[in-house]
Amino acid sequence: MTDRLLTTRQAALILNLRESTLEQWRWNGRGPEYVKLNRAVRYRLADVEAFVERRVFSSTTAVHRGDLE
Repeated sequence: MTDRLLTTRQAALILNLRESTLEQWRWNGRGPEYVKLNRAVRYRLADVEAFVERRVFSSTTAVHRGDLE
């Protein structure tokens, strides 16, 4: 395994979000994929980066189409 594992706090800092937002997204199945290690939650850096890449849009119309996926 070569990918770095991030805590919720570290992932939130990269995404400029609150930790509670990531926690809510996990509950709703919306945010970046994550890893469960017993009770610990970790995010792979590659998954956080991929999450951001999937949310790059060129217009507001594209954003609405992307929300339906």
